[in-house]
Amino acid sequence: MTRMSAMWRPSPLPSAGEVFLDARGDGRGLRVSWHPDAEVVVLSLWRGGTCAGTFRLPIEEVPELVRVLREGLQSSYDTHRGLLDSVFADDGELDRDGTLTG
Repeated sequence: MTRMSAMWRPSPLPSAGEVFLDARGDGRGLRVSWHPDAEVVVLSLWRGGTCAGTFRLPIEEVPELVRVLREGLQSSYDTHRGLLDSVFADDGELDRDGTLTG
């Protein structure tokens, strides 16, 4: 069995990223981090301070993921429709049809 050095530290969240907390609690979270040098977005699942798994999404597939999320938001309950407007009000870089502008 290999032991990690006591000096090992997890890499910090890149400057372009975000952490989303799971509605179930228990320290669960989703970390989204951009890695332009590798041309991927890394989605990692966390429980407390431990990474439980990662997924490397190629940058060219990000618009499709955004489209799927947006369509899910559009078809959700009417009470959530106000959230959609806030998505487009933030930076105006994504048209309602999913086209990136700017």
